[in-house]
Amino acid sequence: MESDKMLDTDRVRNGQEALEIKYPLEGDDMTNMSPTVDSQPTPVVTDQPVRGKELESGPSSNGQYAIEASNLNVYYGDFRAIKDINLRVEAQKITALIGPSGCGKSTVLRSFNRMNDLIPIARAEGEILFHGKNINDDDVDPVEVRRRIGMVFQKPNPFPKSIYDNVAWGAKINGFKGSKQEMDDLVEQSLLQAAIWDEVKDKLSQSGLSLSGGQQQRLCIARTIAVRPEIILMDEPASALDPISTLRIEELIQKLKERYTIVIVTHNMQQAARASDYTAFFNMGSDRAGYLVEYDETETLFTSPTNEMTEQYITGRFG
Repeated sequence: MESDKMLDTDRVRNGQEALEIKYPLEGDDMTNMSPTVDSQPTPVVTDQPVRGKELESGPSSNGQYAIEASNLNVYYGDFRAIKDINLRVEAQKITALIGPSGCGKSTVLRSFNRMNDLIPIARAEGEILFHGKNINDDDVDPVEVRRRIGMVFQKPNPFPKSIYDNVAWGAKINGFKGSKQEMDDLVEQSLLQAAIWDEVKDKLSQSGLSLSGGQQQRLCIARTIAVRPEIILMDEPASALDPISTLRIEELIQKLKERYTIVIVTHNMQQAARASDYTAFFNMGSDRAGYLVEYDETETLFTSPTNEMTEQYITGRFG
């Protein structure tokens, strides 16, 4: 389907230059992609080492982790974008990634389902464990990774298809073999979980592009849900939406965590405090590589952070 094989762009820093990279979006279930990289680095520079909780001592409420990053480094050409990231993400919880622009939050997020593979000059070192398997191993199929670890991006990106086909498409290309009735049920359940069914149930044949921005984003979430991932990654999913639509997305995320693990990048401190269970704060050093400063339960991180840098950021002193 030629209209779905779009070219998108990504801007990454390589040394002192910003490179614009174009690449085709893969025809898999996670084609809700308009990748973004923090493009304007913050002037805040520090050599202060990571003092937050490391992999071995990360917070855990139930001893179960959905995905684990160990000594993760990502490079764009010769430029190291993130360094030595150790992070354990709690299962069926909402984890927010916060930090100033350019600190590598989106790079970390995209590492969790190998979206960075779509950038020709990108490479990753270290481990990202999902069900005990390093997803960066050569024998791991990135398309299967993206089926099980879905992605929702900042800008809603519905296909130029009907609302129904927007949801059904991902399931079809992932080998759905059920009947028409079973597909109808899958579409309905996905739209229900994305809290948009009541708004679209009488116009499923209309174009997904006819919906409002907030509705389009929930449609993209429904499309992600339709392939039954275990983890949903969200890169500032409400930043382009009005306050009412933003609140609906936040309410939806709270419901989704009953079934899925959610990892969300946000620049909105209030949103992180309201919507997440855990928060990871990132900053970048004098080499411009992002690193993890502190990771803890959201209430603890926002009320009594262990690192002074974290307190300065969440109180608005920089960033």
